[in-house]
Amino acid sequence: MLKYVFLFSCALGFSAAQAVDITGAGSTAAAPLYAKWQQAYTRKTGNKLVYEAIGSSGGIKKIKENASDFGASDAPMSAADLKKFNLLDFPTVISGVVPFVNLPGVREGELHLNADIIAGIYSGKIDKWNDAAISKENPRLTLPNLRILPLARADGSGTTFTLTDYLSRVNPEWKKQYGSNFTIAWHADVKVIKGTNDLVATVKKTPGAIGYAEYAYVVENSLNYAQLKNHDGQYVHPNALSFKAALTNSGWKNTGNFEEMLTDKPGSGSWPITGATYIYVPRVSSQPERTAAVMQFFTWAFMEGDDLANSLDYIRLPDNVQARVVHEMSSVVDTKGNRLSVPIFVK
Repeated sequence: MLKYVFLFSCALGFSAAQAVDITGAGSTAAAPLYAKWQQAYTRKTGNKLVYEAIGSSGGIKKIKENASDFGASDAPMSAADLKKFNLLDFPTVISGVVPFVNLPGVREGELHLNADIIAGIYSGKIDKWNDAAISKENPRLTLPNLRILPLARADGSGTTFTLTDYLSRVNPEWKKQYGSNFTIAWHADVKVIKGTNDLVATVKKTPGAIGYAEYAYVVENSLNYAQLKNHDGQYVHPNALSFKAALTNSGWKNTGNFEEMLTDKPGSGSWPITGATYIYVPRVSSQPERTAAVMQFFTWAFMEGDDLANSLDYIRLPDNVQARVVHEMSSVVDTKGNRLSVPIFVK
């Protein structure tokens, strides 16, 4: 990665390192990683990041209104919106969205689910854990006659977008009735909760509940995750290997196409709800020092943040994607058309 950053620093020019604190807002899925990166980055540079995990829609709103130095989301912005608001987007890491349950008598990772079952639960068509559709996929389990309480995010969530994108790709009825979005007009049986932390806490204290979250939250809270049937019909566990398998079987790896969704990718080991998290910055910055500091932070993360990402089972970007990101960062200018000067901190 260092060679890509070297090219970037030459293109933009070096400047004296000055302490610049930056603000970001958006994705809750990326929040655990950005907190780890922020701590290490502050120790290295003295610069600080204040990040608000308010959900992807909130982060997009803030960057569109120039109310934050960067926005963060778990879905790529449309080309039309990027042009309309004159924004640059780029991914930072890959991870997975994971369904988890509070199901007495069923141990972590024992439950098997597929897209049709999840769609049935969240559309109110499957309301008991011993429903025939669930029992068919779990012949070795004795499932309780317990009512299902599906929980979903109330706030505009990139995690919701990734989950519903997956369901829309696999289940035609879901696509027709609900589609994919940051917010969904959920069925009346679905209880909506604001924020990932509160959703996790509610599932943990509610027998029969099911929710979804980014994998780092599942690990941190020792949640009872479900295995999922993937595109190839294989049941897989969520982990770094299955997220990486989905990435390998995508255009990201081969062409650097980071606009491509990573849900429902082929491959026997691919996790079917894999996704990326993205950053948005202005293409023409009215506060060039702050925008340069944002790009400095994420360039540092690409160079030195891999171990921290790995510790939370996030997957680093392929080299060709990092190279594309760094190249596109170099196109950001100030209001006079000057390319930004970004100080680079190296090991």
